[in-house]
Amino acid sequence: MERLAFKMKLKPGVAAEYEKRHNAIWPELKKLLQDSGVSDYSIFLDEDGQTLFAVQKSSGAGSQDLGNTEIVKKWWDYMADIMDVNPDNSPVSIPMREVFYME
Repeated sequence: MERLAFKMKLKPGVAAEYEKRHNAIWPELKKLLQDSGVSDYSIFLDEDGQTLFAVQKSSGAGSQDLGNTEIVKKWWDYMADIMDVNPDNSPVSIPMREVFYME
């Protein structure tokens, strides 16, 4: 099991909307993530800079590697108005290197 971490950025003033959309995550997207080996997935918000910090465990593809699926593309389109995104509407996601872990 691999632990993955990355950061993303929200547009100003949309933190509540981001949280609302994730609290109502689409069941088919959740199933895809789980079926792909993603588990223990959390997203944290640094409200000072509107930076999101995500961490997840993966026994296969990480969530950011599933952009070839229709449901993920649809989710990206749904989230594009409130996040910094690439031309294909995927979130601008910056991988982070683990420097410490305590089990």
